Amino acid sequence: MSIKVLLNGAGRVGKAVLKQLLEHKKFEITIINDINPYIENLVYSINYDSTYGKLADKFKIIENNFIKNSTSKIKITNVDSLNKIDLKDIDIIIDSSGKKEDINLLKQLPVNAVFLTHPNKDADINVILGANEKELNPTSHKIISTSSCNATALLPALKLVDEKKEILCGDIVTIHPLLNHQRVLDGSFVGSPTREVDCNFEFGRSSTQNIIPNKTTTITACSYVLEKFNKELISSNSLRVPTDTVGAINVTLFTKQTSTKEEITKLFLDFEKNQKFPIVLNNFEPLVSSDFKKERFTTIIDHRYLEVKNNMIKLLLWYDNEWGYASKVVEILKYYGEIKKGK
Repeated sequence: MSIKVLLNGAGRVGKAVLKQLLEHKKFEITIINDINPYIENLVYSINYDSTYGKLADKFKIIENNFIKNSTSKIKITNVDSLNKIDLKDIDIIIDSSGKKEDINLLKQLPVNAVFLTHPNKDADINVILGANEKELNPTSHKIISTSSCNATALLPALKLVDEKKEILCGDIVTIHPLLNHQRVLDGSFVGSPTREVDCNFEFGRSSTQNIIPNKTTTITACSYVLEKFNKELISSNSLRVPTDTVGAINVTLFTKQTSTKEEITKLFLDFEKNQKFPIVLNNFEPLVSSDFKKERFTTIIDHRYLEVKNNMIKLLLWYDNEWGYASKVVEILKYYGEIKKGK
């Protein structure tokens, strides 16, 4: 029997999760709730995507606010709170709305689990594959955060280096593609408390004409997963760049033990060879960001730019911040299902 899923929020990540879950017979998305009141526009945006292309098996609208393709029939709702939806046949909720929800409300919903596709310190657990997935317990964890795209890419690398060399301090710079809350042309910008977006005047500037500096919550998100990796250990900032998807993280670490380039190379090669999930991918080719579009590995080590000087290690990581991150949400869902069945 398939696991019945409600998808709350069909934005960039939500649609990527939807399309990947359609590939898995164990999961059945039966309801999509979205703020877009126009079902015609919603189904259009699922079928056609400027970044990832057309959906091969397109959805069509049928009677009573349902959409259907050859394998799935999904009810579309447009409500402002999940407790207004009939959840009697729903097993799990994926909340990809980006909206800060009331955790107590979520805990009261009659479902087995709620997965948040953003970091949340009040969740029962924040999970990143390659960092703390063994702590996931379906019995005691109902509200499960799948963290953020940046932290998902970064933390497995930090943990691996720390276990081998012990990180004393470090710094990261995330190079992140533009997002929908940015402006196409210059205009005003007002922060959104429901989405935890701070007021940032630079975000009122044209996202297509500028590289925009910004703060990043990447390290805070990492600390929700593994407490050691916090802002006292690693400093951070971000550059928002005018590309559609695929981010990079420039990482500088200072370690207690000295290293050689050969050691660090072997560290990541060995991890890739023995990993359970598609996390680390080692790249030695002369590639650019678009070459990693739709890549499901999310900690892509670019060995062309690996530098090791005594106690200093410099890394360049690539990751698809939409499709790649969504693939980890799906992997966590699958892993949750395996644990729940006792596999």
